[in-house]
Amino acid sequence: MPASLEQFANALRLAAPEFGMELNAGRIRKLTEYYELLLKWNPRLYLVAPCSPEEFATRHVLESLTLLRHLPLAANVVDIGSGGGLPIVPCVLVRNDLHATLIESSSKKAVFLREALRDIRPFGRARIVIDRFENVEARDAGFVTCRALEKFAEAIPIIIKWAPPKAIFLLFAGEKLRAQIESCFKSVVVERLPKSEARFLIIGHA
Repeated sequence: MPASLEQFANALRLAAPEFGMELNAGRIRKLTEYYELLLKWNPRLYLVAPCSPEEFATRHVLESLTLLRHLPLAANVVDIGSGGGLPIVPCVLVRNDLHATLIESSSKKAVFLREALRDIRPFGRARIVIDRFENVEARDAGFVTCRALEKFAEAIPIIIKWAPPKAIFLLFAGEKLRAQIESCFKSVVVERLPKSEARFLIIGHA
C-alpha cells in the first residue's frame, strides 16, 4: 500500500474514537479505496482542495460520518451538489442499509461518483442524478444533506422550499455561515464537529 494510503487508513483508526465511532478493518478498507480513487481523479476534476492524508481522513471523511448517528435504519437521503462524494459516499460505504440520491450537475463528476459507488451492496442503494437540484423531484427524501455548494447561504432557502415538508436537513457550515443557516429553520440543533473550533453540523427542521 502506498504511504499516503497507509497514512490515511492509520489516521482513520486513531481519530475515529474522537468522533464517537469505531471503524472495523472492512470499513477502513472501503474508505481507503474511495480515497485512492479520489486521489486518481482529483488532478483532473478538482473534487476537493489538496490536503494531507490525515486531514482528508478527519476533516472530510470522519466529519462526513458524523451524519450516521442522525440517520435511522434504511434512511433515504438526498445529497445536493455531491461533487467528490462528501458527505454521502463515506456514509453509504460503511452503512449498507442507507439509500441515497446524489444530485450533481457536472457529468464528469458524476462519472467519478459512479466509480466510487460501483461496488456497493445491495446493488441500487444509491442513484446519481446529473442535473441541478431545482429540476429534480425530491419525492421520498427523509433527509437532505449538503456540504459544499456554490453560494451556499443563498441556496438554503431554495433547498428548504424544494425539499419534502417533513425532511430533516443535515448541513455542514463554518462559523461565518452558521447564523445565516440557523435563521432559515423553525427548529434547529447545532453540533460542533470534533477536532474543530469553528465547524458545525446543523440539524434543521423546516
